[in-house]
Amino acid sequence: MYTLVLSLVPIVLLLSALACAVVRSLSLRAGALDTDAMAGQEKMARRAIPNTGGIGIVMAILLPMLVVLGLSYLWSDEQSCPGFLLEHIELIRGVRSEAALGLWLIGSALLLHVLGLIDDRTPLGALGKLVIMLAPAILVAWPMDTRLLTMLDPIAGGPWLSMLVTVLWIVCVTNAMNFIDNMDGYAGGVAAIASGGFMVSALMQGQWFVAGVLALVCGASLGFLVWNFPPARLFMGDGGSLVLGFLLAFLTVRTTFVPESAGGEPFESGRWYALLMPLVVLGVPLYDFTSVTLIRLSQGKSPFKGDLQHFSHRLVKRGLSVRAAMGVIYCFTLLTAVAGVLLVRSDPTQAVLLGVLIVLVFGVMALLEYGSSNQSVRADQDTQP
Repeated sequence: MYTLVLSLVPIVLLLSALACAVVRSLSLRAGALDTDAMAGQEKMARRAIPNTGGIGIVMAILLPMLVVLGLSYLWSDEQSCPGFLLEHIELIRGVRSEAALGLWLIGSALLLHVLGLIDDRTPLGALGKLVIMLAPAILVAWPMDTRLLTMLDPIAGGPWLSMLVTVLWIVCVTNAMNFIDNMDGYAGGVAAIASGGFMVSALMQGQWFVAGVLALVCGASLGFLVWNFPPARLFMGDGGSLVLGFLLAFLTVRTTFVPESAGGEPFESGRWYALLMPLVVLGVPLYDFTSVTLIRLSQGKSPFKGDLQHFSHRLVKRGLSVRAAMGVIYCFTLLTAVAGVLLVRSDPTQAVLLGVLIVLVFGVMALLEYGSSNQSVRADQDTQP
């Protein structure tokens, strides 16, 4: 089963790259290019590049999901299942059992995709976008009953607290991925690495449906990166970043982070720190999201008005090229992804050591930003007459 899930990554990579190529060609003919900054917003210099790459990403993720869900109904018994797939019959039945959840997921992703496509053509207000983003998050937590920290229900006197935490998590991660779609290669590369880390964790827990969807997300992100790595020839736009953020948030809610071998609930087994795995893996986009929000608020600006103060922009301002900045960001994301995967299987002592490593990673990130900034300021002062 591991091979079957992992094989989805290169297959979907090729599908995504081809879909993005077609979308790019059609968008150039139709003039569907990146738009100017809206009033009060700052963007990098406008380039004549299509911002419709999200269409290729979403096609590469959702079409295989629909095909697999459809085939799971046709091949769920030994008589109808092709011989070469008989050894995977339990996996096929497992996919069929998750069909309702899969259709909810596809519907929610399409809603956000359409929202993003509209915003890419005619920029919408932040409040309107936020309200629409809340809809799929609430649907996940309530009718779909997919919630974080359900062990808090008895303490809170009901599911309201876990529902609230789940909605906030989904909205924050969706926005974080939308925020980091601000430089060539940024959102696509981070999504590929993060989804790869989550996929490994899901495979370790035997969660085949979740791992399979994460493989689709990883492959689609890598396929898009073929066209988006600096210098970009295609942007994903909100039509892609909102969907990637939502899928990563949703799939982390669905993933079990405490191994069955630990036994019991996370707090009872002493393995509560495994619940921090999504925060660790998504540390870089959440760091960017949090830091740029605080910077804007400290300047009296709306946190939802785009500008050039993201982590990626701050690295470039300190002398790195765009490619070098992406290399740094990819390395940090890979470090946090590996640390997060190891955290799931670690004992308490190992978890402490991983915690120290994670703190050091973010310490180096801060030092790279603010240490180099101070040196640049002093150098400028020393060269003044």
